Amino acid sequence: MSTLTARAALFSCIEGGSQFWSDEVNVFGAEAVLDKLLNRGYEPSAHSSAKIAERLLRHSGDEVLEEISKANSYFLTPEDSDWPVQLNDLKATPIGLIIKGERSLLTEIEISLSIVGTRNPTPYGSRIASEFAAGAADRSFTVISGGAYGIDAAAHRGALAAEGTTVAVLAGGISRNYPAGHEALFAEIAETGLLISEVMPQVPALPARFLIRNRIIAALSRGTIVVEAAYRSGSLRTAREAAEILRPVMAVPGPINSPTSEGSHKLITERCAELVSSISDVMELVMPLPNR
Repeated sequence: MSTLTARAALFSCIEGGSQFWSDEVNVFGAEAVLDKLLNRGYEPSAHSSAKIAERLLRHSGDEVLEEISKANSYFLTPEDSDWPVQLNDLKATPIGLIIKGERSLLTEIEISLSIVGTRNPTPYGSRIASEFAAGAADRSFTVISGGAYGIDAAAHRGALAAEGTTVAVLAGGISRNYPAGHEALFAEIAETGLLISEVMPQVPALPARFLIRNRIIAALSRGTIVVEAAYRSGSLRTAREAAEILRPVMAVPGPINSPTSEGSHKLITERCAELVSSISDVMELVMPLPNR
């Protein structure tokens, strides 16, 4: 069995975001971990190894790769030359990723910004997200977000309107189009940008998977901008994931009495994020200093 098929088999059976399994694969290799699982070499209760082993008996790596191919997608692994190396900064690096769209973009994705926020934005928040995305695109930055309603959608559309490229990191499978109302948006993104997923094509977007995928949004980009986030928001998780791997975190202020800006203000007051009010502010934080 090749490393590719071993990774594909493990990818289909292990939920993303597990530091234990990520470390096992990185240290011992996918083939060795697969063999140990199939031969019940792990304690049954350790990190769901028994359940994973049962799933592996039903999913061969070749079958997994065939399913991904039928979804008009690619299976990307750390062994590929175009693997985004910035993902290696994560504690739980992905075993692999499924991508759909313009694969050549992977070589440019390091020059990117993440824009995230609430699913229920005010008109102000939607406008700011769109304007920041367009400004980033005008400066040849790829815009990364999560494909959800609200701020995510405004960011994707802002980049597209500026004829830039954008990447949606999905919580569900490539073929599930969640949310369903974004089917046309996802198709447009895939034409010039990328859809990325850490689960198989038909896997649903469960609540926990939104939090798991946030680390990928944070790691792919040079910095994360939070535009309108409630006091308890998944966007704050993305911001903290970015801070953990030393990526700049930025937040856009809103009205002091706006519930949709409470999370953004919290990040600013706790010194977890830099206050930004323009794309020029953002560029000062994410652009490398010139050599002197």
